[in-house]
Amino acid sequence: MTTDATSSLRILSIIPPMTQLNTPYPSTAYLTGFLRSRGFHAEQMDLSIGLALQLLSSEGLHDIQQQIKSISRRQHTAATRFFAKHFETYQTTISPAIRFLQGRDPSLAHRIASRRYLPEGPRFAALNRYVDSEQSADALDWAFGALGLQDRAKHIATLYLNDLGDVIRDAVDPRFEFVRYAESLAASQPTFDHLHDALNRPQNLVDATLHQLTLKALSQYQPTLVLITAPFPGNVYGALRIAQTIKRTQPSIVTVLGGGYCNTELRALNEPRIFDYFDYVTLDAGETPLLALIEHLQNRRPLDQLVRTYTRELHYVDYKEPDIPFSETGPPTYAGLPLNDYLSLLDMLNPMHRLWSDGRWNKLTVAHGCYWKKCSFCDVNLDYISRYDLATTDVSIARVEDLIRETGQTGFHFVDEAAPPKALKSLATALLQRKLDISWWGNIRFEKSFDANLCQLLADSGCIAVTGGLEVASDRLLKLMKKGVSVEQVARVTRAFSDAGILVHAYLMYGFPTQTAQDTVDALEYVRQLFAAGCIQSGFFHRFTCTVHSPVAKHPDQYGVTLHPPPHATFANNDINFTDATGVDHDVFGAALTKALYNYMHGIGLDHDVRSWFNDEVPRTRVPKSFVARALKT
Repeated sequence: MTTDATSSLRILSIIPPMTQLNTPYPSTAYLTGFLRSRGFHAEQMDLSIGLALQLLSSEGLHDIQQQIKSISRRQHTAATRFFAKHFETYQTTISPAIRFLQGRDPSLAHRIASRRYLPEGPRFAALNRYVDSEQSADALDWAFGALGLQDRAKHIATLYLNDLGDVIRDAVDPRFEFVRYAESLAASQPTFDHLHDALNRPQNLVDATLHQLTLKALSQYQPTLVLITAPFPGNVYGALRIAQTIKRTQPSIVTVLGGGYCNTELRALNEPRIFDYFDYVTLDAGETPLLALIEHLQNRRPLDQLVRTYTRELHYVDYKEPDIPFSETGPPTYAGLPLNDYLSLLDMLNPMHRLWSDGRWNKLTVAHGCYWKKCSFCDVNLDYISRYDLATTDVSIARVEDLIRETGQTGFHFVDEAAPPKALKSLATALLQRKLDISWWGNIRFEKSFDANLCQLLADSGCIAVTGGLEVASDRLLKLMKKGVSVEQVARVTRAFSDAGILVHAYLMYGFPTQTAQDTVDALEYVRQLFAAGCIQSGFFHRFTCTVHSPVAKHPDQYGVTLHPPPHATFANNDINFTDATGVDHDVFGAALTKALYNYMHGIGLDHDVRSWFNDEVPRTRVPKSFVARALKT
């Protein structure tokens, strides 16, 4: 499939639903910036925020109300009943609430914070309970006190939107979520069957809305080439619906699917039905594959010289051209994205956790890939981890300055797999020398080089928070997973960050191979002590998943597991089931770990025995109560 001439090539990159509502996902910004730096006519559009804002409008709520009227009484839920009863109030308040969350009408905080302005559905039930036996019955009084008016109102307005999200899910589309839309249809699905069935059902209200938004985008930009990014399983259904609209209405437009989901799950693609929607599927970093594809569309390169690309003929082509050096990919650009339309949400009262949903962040990367690339649970064999390519400090500073000029905003989220300590030190020094005032946060490894002096330097340069992997909080397991840190080291490093005024979030894991019930209880005790000592302020436990690209899957005998034969996969292939020789049912710990961590993040239960979070008999922890305190003294 070719376009007529070089001059007629018009490229549109699309973010499909659903991603973050507070800031655009950065993949289109990177690709658009790169393509423009090479002289191409490139635009971008975020149909994720576009869909959310259309559904969360007066017209959108009217359509939802009509949908509710069409369902039987037996199908109603607490959310739909409350919405139907208070529909007129919702329709009156939705536009002001959206404007407030967009930062366009801050004075509305007074009315929202009064809790007499917005209707309060089932999501508000938690605010009417005691936080604990010694706290006020009003959780907002406890969290925000007499001040904090804007944050109090933001949290109330976020709960209000979450109620509406529940209504959409219950009345319109049971797969709907504001972040992970229809995720189960795509996550590690060996066949395309579930997606195919969903895409061939009659359009529901969400589908129809996305269809109209896609038509509007095509009319506005008149592209000849559309790039659709799918970073997560929760974007895939939306990406396919967008491509479906394009192929049904303007089949001559070339459609390309790429992004993180393709890079991890579609590396053995053998499914012809995907090409009813997309002409090409590209893997890994998009710059080189796209340049090769564009040359092919312009009749300047044969099909068999494409780079890391699946074609309609189900032929994977990789001509083995080198990747564009990271320092030469050009600065990302947010031009064309509606930066003033994003919603600053406050889901959780924890000050660190809110960074993922509150505020609009310019997204940048200090380096491509990971400089460590040894962790046995990680996709260390794939390009996004294995190919480490560091930009110079001058390049990073130039990109910071470019984005400040373009957006007028000085908040940055460095989205590295793990930002290198030396590079961060150089960047921080340059920011201070140039008196470039920004606020920034990003992901790091808890390296011992992050001592008090370096942490203070980072704080002085504008660092407000870091995230990093503590993972299993067990020295034996940390060694097994080749994490390269110890629990004592993590305690000292996180304390150095906290002492410098930098918030710390810890990624945590349970269910790693050979992890016992004793290990899990001990890990929670380590975490409790880290919270109690002020070393970390936030965290999240996730269940270990073995992926086909990880060292655990490549060498299962080294980790005491037996892999289950995978189903025959023609579509997605990522997660792989296994049997652990310990025989522990790790799923029984999930709810308790989540509950404990949620309370710790709010300063609750830090003096409780960790066994109190579990329902069944669990072993007494072997970790000394003073472990973290002793580690901090050494």
